[in-house]
Amino acid sequence: LLVFLGLALPGTQGRIIPRCEMVKILRQNHFEGFEGTTVADWMCMVKHESDYNTKAYNNNGPSRDYGIFQINSKYWCNDGKTAGSVNSCHISCSKFQDDNIADDIQCAKKIAREAHGLSPW
Repeated sequence: LLVFLGLALPGTQGRIIPRCEMVKILRQNHFEGFEGTTVADWMCMVKHESDYNTKAYNNNGPSRDYGIFQINSKYWCNDGKTAGSVNSCHISCSKFQDDNIADDIQCAKKIAREAHGLSPW
């Protein structure tokens, strides 16, 4: 039965980025010191928001959070479901659920820049 379920649900789990690789990605993208944060701050946030899963999803009622940084559809992306979405990152929320996290990084940095830190998370 477990084998069947595993085959029946392909793509329900995205790529789980190993911790050390995530640290490297954050350092390469200049998260250390960004808006007064550290790589450790971002690692803690990513761990608790998505457990390093690129396909993470959370329904918040009127809005949803997407991807490794759990970017919200009310303010930052358009999922076609959230009424009054601002879409400040000018991107479809589905782009935050693929394995390419370059656009996730760009939007997460925009969010942190506008908030001067990690308070939106």
